[in-house]
Amino acid sequence: MENEQSWEMVTLDSSRLGTIEFVVDILPRLIGAASVTVKLTFAAMLLGVLIGAVAALMRIRRSGFWATLAGAYVVVFRGTPLVVQMLIVYFALPQVGLRYDKFTSAVIALGVNAGAYIAEIIRAAIESIDRGQMEAARSLGMSHGMAMRRVIIPQTYRRLLPPLGNEFIAMLKDTSLIALIGGEELTRAGQHIISATFRPWPVYLTVAAIYLAMTAAFTVLVRYWERRLQNG
Repeated sequence: MENEQSWEMVTLDSSRLGTIEFVVDILPRLIGAASVTVKLTFAAMLLGVLIGAVAALMRIRRSGFWATLAGAYVVVFRGTPLVVQMLIVYFALPQVGLRYDKFTSAVIALGVNAGAYIAEIIRAAIESIDRGQMEAARSLGMSHGMAMRRVIIPQTYRRLLPPLGNEFIAMLKDTSLIALIGGEELTRAGQHIISATFRPWPVYLTVAAIYLAMTAAFTVLVRYWERRLQNG
């Protein structure tokens, strides 16, 4: 309530400005909120990659308890809505003694959900490498783990980068779901400004432009890394 009141106090005078002046006035606040979006995305993506890598390696075995467990994880988290998962983390887990703040809850929900998709991306990349590579490495006396680390996994980097980049961009936009649990990020900040100024068009267009700028910047960065890997 206090946060909403502060937004109303800050933006009350902005409602009387012209459109361009209004956008200039609210832009620093939206950019500040966008920094939270970026931090949330990177934290959740890191968690998702870690979980996805472990799950992918477990699934490659194709049989046994760990492969079954990883397969069940992928099916469950790909087959249920991210919205429901986030609500469970923030509202249901405290009932069993696991209580997290809004930012941490969002990181967990986004990261665990993304991990299920990333697991399939990594698994597909590993399995796309010719099996002869593993056989040749084993014939040289390497263990299975050493062959994976030194021969197979390094060859997957160029295959992994484009789909992981797409996953990052999708997560960047999914961070807006933190508003469902009262978290403050770019979309939520825009909603607070609108509730105080009743000017949805310039606010939402500015929010969309910031999202577009962030995704475009990351797309350029991913393409740069792709070229580096291809040339390297």
